[in-house]
Amino acid sequence: MNLDFSNPERQDGQHASTAPYSANPILQKTLKTSIGCTGIGLHSGSRVALKLHPAPADSGIVFRRIDLVGGGTEIPARWSSVTDSRLCTVIADEHGISVATVEHLMAALYGMGIDNAVVEVNGPEVPAMDGSAWPFMFLIECAGIAELEVSRKALRIRKPKSYTNGAKRVSFVPAKSALRIDFEIDFRAPAIGRQHCSFTITPETFKTEISRARTFGLLSEVTALREAGLARGGSLENAIVVDGDRILNDDGLRHANEFVRHKVLDAVGDLYLCGHHIVGHFSGHCSSHADTARLMKQVLADPSAWELVEIDERASTWHDAEPIAALA
Repeated sequence: MNLDFSNPERQDGQHASTAPYSANPILQKTLKTSIGCTGIGLHSGSRVALKLHPAPADSGIVFRRIDLVGGGTEIPARWSSVTDSRLCTVIADEHGISVATVEHLMAALYGMGIDNAVVEVNGPEVPAMDGSAWPFMFLIECAGIAELEVSRKALRIRKPKSYTNGAKRVSFVPAKSALRIDFEIDFRAPAIGRQHCSFTITPETFKTEISRARTFGLLSEVTALREAGLARGGSLENAIVVDGDRILNDDGLRHANEFVRHKVLDAVGDLYLCGHHIVGHFSGHCSSHADTARLMKQVLADPSAWELVEIDERASTWHDAEPIAALA
């Protein structure tokens, strides 16, 4: 199925629905059917076709480049595959074949509770769509969600970890039942300024409070990036552009603090590269993709800092599970 995002309603006339979480324990989920879309890559400026496919239990999220010779290069969406995180998150295989800007799609998969999927792309970058996770969530809702007969394991943070890079700080501490994210930003541009938000990441919270927050940039930075051959696909259709105290987008903001909400969205997508849903409290202060990457590699390198557990629907019961060394 391919969809036109000029119309936000279901193209087939049916109501989109999300399968409810099962009773104890929570089961892994995948898509009911394959579904696709097309869009422009934010940095490459190339038109890219993307298709999501169901996948079996315990296979995780895997990206597949179908535009190259052989048509089947697969890249697991794991921290061990991350090769660049300066402007966006890039994953690659051992031969350097890569897929860039995976974080918004990964955030949508996390928010919708998808544990296993194959993501086919015919180019080097995930399409930007509108700069948020919402179009990808719409795709998943239209495809439907299927439960698999295998329980979900979550990565639980067991002890505090932190990383500081000048004024930038990121940290993880243990939490009781879910992923909680606090984020603070502080920009000189008056249109952004200092913003803070805090969310416990549930499917409903992610959908209503986070998923529609768009990526953003300063006009001066966008100009510099384009002169450097980057951000070729960036436009007011897929990003918020700020010039001092002005928002250049005609439709304004979707949330008064949309900027910091998008930073939460990015964090959700980046954190999902651990390959599991997370039970822990993440905090970011003026941090970037690269800072999150440093923190998570630090966490995963210390087997005493995390463990895999099975949880019931309300996370009231913990069941120890063996840590998986391949996570690091």
